[in-house]
Amino acid sequence: MSALNGQVALVTGASRGIGAATAEVLAAAGAHVVLTGRDTKALEAVEQRIFDAGGSATIAPVDLADADGIARLAAAIAERWKMLDVLVHSAAVLPELTAVKDIDQTQFSKALTINVLATQALISQFDPLLRASADPRLIYLTTSVADAPRAYWGAYAASKAAAAALIECHAQETRNISKLRVAIVDPGATRTAMRAKAYPGEDPASVKLPAAVAERVLSLLGEQFASPHRERVNQSS
Repeated sequence: MSALNGQVALVTGASRGIGAATAEVLAAAGAHVVLTGRDTKALEAVEQRIFDAGGSATIAPVDLADADGIARLAAAIAERWKMLDVLVHSAAVLPELTAVKDIDQTQFSKALTINVLATQALISQFDPLLRASADPRLIYLTTSVADAPRAYWGAYAASKAAAAALIECHAQETRNISKLRVAIVDPGATRTAMRAKAYPGEDPASVKLPAAVAERVLSLLGEQFASPHRERVNQSS
């Protein structure tokens, strides 16, 4: 495949799950993929799989809780490539599922930092690089509880809803003054470590693999969707 030949893509949360699968699919389609996450060894494993498949990638370990780290990453990409064609924001943390009255403030603060503040920092730092692209796209991976809150999911739902609101507002603010196209994608039930943590009794085989979401993201990148675009990835295997 060569749909993304010559393009540069940044994938957050690329060390595992949907982020890793998306990075591998984008690399297979010809993009040079910048892999970011906190787990260097896991990022190296994804990078090696991309290399073994004939693709191109660079690892950039970054803790999204560190706003300065995000700024340094943007500066490094600007210095090397001058622009960014695709940003897939997959990274998120799931705090303990508990009643709102029992939410642990430390865990909630971490979720707000990673899921919300980092999202704004990514928009701020990478908007100039995306605008430098001839066809810039921003894909944000959300969750169903951001739109339809459920009992005991309050901390996660609140953080993801806030992040999605930032993404939506950014899309509306830029759609008439830039080429940037923004999509908010709900992966639906997917076989990830986060899903296993949230549903410990669930049969993993009953939900789709991360590759199914990754393939949809790749397909979406090739479509002329209107910004902002929202969709949910249906169950498949």
